[in-house]
Amino acid sequence: MLQRAFRGLLLLALSCAAQAALAAYPEKPITLIVPWAAGGSTDILARAIAEQLGKSMGQPVVVDNRVGASGNIGSNFVAKARPDGYTLLIGSMSTHAMNPTLMPGMPFKGAEDFTPIALVANVINTMVVNPSVPAKDLREFIAYAKANPGKLAYASAGGGSTNHLSAEMFKKAAGIDMLHVPYKGGAPAVLDTVGNQTQVLFSAGTQTLPHVKAGKLRLLAVTEPKRSALLPDTPTLAETLPGYEMSVWYAAFGPAGMPAELVARLNAEINKALAVPEVRARMDAIGVELVKSTPEQLAAALRRDTERYGKVIKDLGIKLD
Repeated sequence: MLQRAFRGLLLLALSCAAQAALAAYPEKPITLIVPWAAGGSTDILARAIAEQLGKSMGQPVVVDNRVGASGNIGSNFVAKARPDGYTLLIGSMSTHAMNPTLMPGMPFKGAEDFTPIALVANVINTMVVNPSVPAKDLREFIAYAKANPGKLAYASAGGGSTNHLSAEMFKKAAGIDMLHVPYKGGAPAVLDTVGNQTQVLFSAGTQTLPHVKAGKLRLLAVTEPKRSALLPDTPTLAETLPGYEMSVWYAAFGPAGMPAELVARLNAEINKALAVPEVRARMDAIGVELVKSTPEQLAAALRRDTERYGKVIKDLGIKLD
């Protein structure tokens, strides 16, 4: 009897301590991990969110770029952190929905090692060609590729990247053959497509649209299932190849086991940060579409895309370099 009473008092004390900690949160700086290099769209987005969170939550939010292993090094750091809200991650569909299938030796189990907080953005993913390619639209491109099997080369940021998967999905859907030229990163892949060492590239608009505006690349389509509000005149691949979809999203995660009240607080703060007009303007300028979501919506998107892209990767036999 006394033992049960003591256990009850202990649980009550622990609950009160946890509630007090949540009420005081944050009491120190928060670290926001970006598992890719500084200067990319994920980094720009993370820094915009961090700046607003710092203002609204009263503590600095420090962006820490921990790069390597296709995003797994930074992601694993967060997966192993304490679930106290002081170590967060800006991850993506590649780190959380693709890598578990591409990389059998993952340093973490996958989605179950994270707490979904908020889906924050969709990145416009484009299909571009070097102007030397005599095709003004997607149908003309497919016809040209079929008439010249193996003549065209497409660049990617490496085997297993979203660039690679987008192109292989396109090859299968269109019934064409193209040579894959993998690079160590997106920047050299873009530069060699501009220079006509490769002729085709599927990549984020953050990397391609400046070259499109300069006339150095030709934009043929976007890979999302519907047209982008930022590029309303650009068709989707699905308009020519029904069922084609490659949607690249970014999201905020924490370690598994975060308290629901803390997740709700962070979700509300992040959604508030994304609604700031100057943040939207900065993201619009680089082809990033901000979204508002609940933790449950992010969890559902992650489950859907893990299943979808896992199947695609296995069906196409894609392996990480």
